[in-house]
Formats: sequence, structure tokens, C-alpha cells
Amino acid sequence: MKRRWLRGVIGGLSFTSALFIFQACYGMEPDPGQDRLVEGKVTAKTTGLPIKNIMVIAEPDGHGMQTNEKGEFTLYTPSIIDQVKLTFEDIDFTENGSFQSRDTLISTHEILNFSDSIYVNITMEEK
Repeated sequence: MKRRWLRGVIGGLSFTSALFIFQACYGMEPDPGQDRLVEGKVTAKTTGLPIKNIMVIAEPDGHGMQTNEKGEFTLYTPSIIDQVKLTFEDIDFTENGSFQSRDTLISTHEILNFSDSIYVNITMEEK
């Protein structure tokens, strides 16, 4: 009886630990009611072509993601802040060429409807 009880406790702790690790690795979907969607496209200034693998970081929360094959990105920022600083950094200097980092400040207080998103077009200069 004691052994069965101990197995149940250890099994429950193992399952709980696995769920915690899964959530920590994959995170939770952002709540669109509380977060603001920021999306956009990054292109090269000289060619106008999209740039993939540019790291886009939103401050002050530090969330970021890389642009896809089409130079597009999508991220969420807290809706409680009025301005978001976006930093664009080239993280693969060889595949697409080398681009200078760029910062831009976007204002979110003008958008009143939470279903609206902010779209940003960014051009980056080559080094």
C-alpha cells in the first residue's frame, strides 16, 4: 500500500514537471486582448529585396524573432505601453550580405482598437 502511494506521488510529480518544462520551452500564446500585434517587412535599401534572418527585438520587454524568407516578422508587445523601440540586427552576416543595425520607435497610443495591428516597413543599408 505504501509503495503504491509513493508511485502515485512520484508519477504525479513527473507529469507536472513535464508540463512545466513544455510550457517553459514553448510558451503560451499571447492574449490578443492585452497585447498589440506588430508586423512588418524588412528589405534591403539598394535592391528592395526582402532580407531573411534579421533579428527583430521589441523593447522594453525584449521579445524578438527572426524575419522569414519573405523578410516578414510578427510579434506581440504589451498594449499598456505607448511607445515600442524595435531593433533590427543582422545575425547571419554571410548568407544575405552584411547590414547595419537599425532602431525605430513606434507609437501605439494612436491605435484605439485592439484588433488593429501596427505594420512597419524597414529598409536596411548594407555595411
